[in-house]
Amino acid sequence: MDRERPLDNFIAMAQGTYLIKDLEKLTGIKAHTIRIWEKRYKVVRPKRTSTNIRYYCDNDLKRLLNISVLLKQGFKISQLSELSDEELGEKMMSLYYHPQAEEIRIDNLVTAMVDLDEPLFEKTINLSTLNLGFEHTVLKIIYPFLERIGILWLSGSINPAQEHFVTNLLRQKLLVAIDSLVVGPSRDSKRFILFLPENELHELGLLFYSYLVRKAGHRIIYLGQSVPYSNVLEVARFKDPDVLVTSLVAAMNVPDAEAYVRQLADDFPSKILYITGNQALQLTDPLPSNVIRINDPIHFKNLITPH
Repeated sequence: MDRERPLDNFIAMAQGTYLIKDLEKLTGIKAHTIRIWEKRYKVVRPKRTSTNIRYYCDNDLKRLLNISVLLKQGFKISQLSELSDEELGEKMMSLYYHPQAEEIRIDNLVTAMVDLDEPLFEKTINLSTLNLGFEHTVLKIIYPFLERIGILWLSGSINPAQEHFVTNLLRQKLLVAIDSLVVGPSRDSKRFILFLPENELHELGLLFYSYLVRKAGHRIIYLGQSVPYSNVLEVARFKDPDVLVTSLVAAMNVPDAEAYVRQLADDFPSKILYITGNQALQLTDPLPSNVIRINDPIHFKNLITPH
């Protein structure tokens, strides 16, 4: 059995190398199953370090991603193991244009990230947007994809260049979608200020929330990343918003995040404060009475949609 310890320095620094636990998290296939397939079907052929630890390459990852999707479509592993990488790709493409082929599109985004393949990324997002609409694409394709990126980042299986590559492309898509909205403020519209706390740089979720706010017919002031608290106070007092929206992802520990939210609630007792992000989900109850924790974008959309 593999011992889960760091790879040799050379392997640890190389791009496109994965431990079996990384493959499990990315593909959804259990490590035990991958090992059985290696022995029985030769599905992938891992290399080993000088200390006898298995590691896998980008092609292994892409092959297992394709197999994972095709298994859900009713294919048998005994059939798939006999196919070349090109034949697996052909079977994937036969499913690709189906409107419900969400897993295929997510896997293609992972492949685009691994290979830094902008044409594949563009094709995947554009086709999904054409078939499903932008909002559904974000909810059903991009969010699950970002969850996989988070797993890879925490496990050290992707490098900053790969993360920046996809996040910058997604940011461009979100900005274009926001700019293309032609919905004007409604009669019952509210004024929203959206911002990230100081040192918080994970902006994609907040950008999508700004899209939902604008689409719902509200007025919006978008302050963006890493906003000093004093600036939030200054803008809010000048513009007198009805709602403040922030996301707590990674910039603070949980106790500091709790203190930050309490301070906002105290400084704006008559305003609604929506908080989201991984750290927001870890805050202890009860929250201040004017603070609403957002579980996911659909929850947020339901709260801000005029009835």
